[in-house]
Amino acid sequence: MQTKYNPSAKFEIKVWDVEFQRTPTRTLMARIYQPQGTQSFPTLLDLHGGAWNTKDRLANEPMDRAIAASGMLVVAVDLRVATEAPYPASVQDASYGIRWLKSKALEWNGNAAKLGVLGSSSGGHIAELLGMRPQDPRYNAHALPESPGADATVAYIVTRSPISDPHARYQQAEKMKRKEMMQKSRNFFNPWDTIFEANPQHILDRRETVALPPLLIMQGARDDNVIPPIQEKFAASYRAAGGECQLEVFEGCEHEWVAEPGPHTDRAHEMVKSFIARQLGRS
Repeated sequence: MQTKYNPSAKFEIKVWDVEFQRTPTRTLMARIYQPQGTQSFPTLLDLHGGAWNTKDRLANEPMDRAIAASGMLVVAVDLRVATEAPYPASVQDASYGIRWLKSKALEWNGNAAKLGVLGSSSGGHIAELLGMRPQDPRYNAHALPESPGADATVAYIVTRSPISDPHARYQQAEKMKRKEMMQKSRNFFNPWDTIFEANPQHILDRRETVALPPLLIMQGARDDNVIPPIQEKFAASYRAAGGECQLEVFEGCEHEWVAEPGPHTDRAHEMVKSFIARQLGRS
């Protein structure tokens, strides 16, 4: 049975943290945003940004709260950062998160039959990689003994300012003389060749056999970090490969515009809810 979702609905939410995964460096936590009601709620996993080097499950809290209040179980997870372990560690954590949430959603009145993933900036890069390569054994390296049958496929991907071409983004940082940002890329893509191997744009350019779940990209027109032409090229390539990609440009907005309240942030929240509603309404 499909779980009904009305993007204009309003629910009280309960928020708490649980242990998500133990790694060699620390215990990763998950934050649960649970609508209060007896019905079954569709489920969304949030992957944080931070240029692969910083931030945690709290990075996207305003968006997570807004989506959860419309009647979705939203779970945001910590990911290891590059100073703890380079690629593919955080992608492995996110893959584990998808499978873990599929196994846990029922406990929190969630229905993970059409689980989606939300990723911001570097979290969007990870979301795109997992959406395209759900069966990659490197990404699925962490076993989930309590639910060995769960896989990492997702029904749709929602992104804000995703790093869809990490090498083009590195070149932009080089052009802007942002040495710290350049170093963050080097920290994560180590060895350096992985910046091409784990590059969503290059994956499509190489015509790899990939999954292509419906994808929403929200991009700031004034973003000089991940510039709009990067997203325009990726969206066109995604569509040419046979995928559905909705690219929405937010005029006057920079890289992290959703961090502050205002009409553009409100528009982003409504756009995400509408996109999810369309995906959940499909048979």
